[in-house]
Amino acid sequence: MDVRSIEDVAPVVEHNGTVPVWWLVNPREMFDITAGGHLELVSEFEVAGGGLVDPHSHPTHEFYYVTAGKGLMTIADETREISQGDLVHIPPDTVHSLRPVSDHAPIHCFCFAVGVADAGPIDYTNH
Repeated sequence: MDVRSIEDVAPVVEHNGTVPVWWLVNPREMFDITAGGHLELVSEFEVAGGGLVDPHSHPTHEFYYVTAGKGLMTIADETREISQGDLVHIPPDTVHSLRPVSDHAPIHCFCFAVGVADAGPIDYTNH
């Protein structure tokens, strides 16, 4: 499972020395695996304590960035705890799910996905 933490990355001063940047994915690092793709979506979501993202898959490289809380991320047959500052990469067509570690506290994430070339429309409501 590809999980990268902001805690493990030292900032690099960019933009003519004006801004520290924490590279969780370096420029062009995923060029080959996303070639021919497109920006499919950008969203923000929250899973309530005791809740669950229904296990599902779709033809996208999906990325979850945890903005608050802790959860258990499952991708294929692997489960790992994730928390604020973690970036998770979910490969295309891989079953994944997320649930908070607590029944009483949510996990909140920012999400974006890169669709694979030639994939048709995706129904994110029913799968």
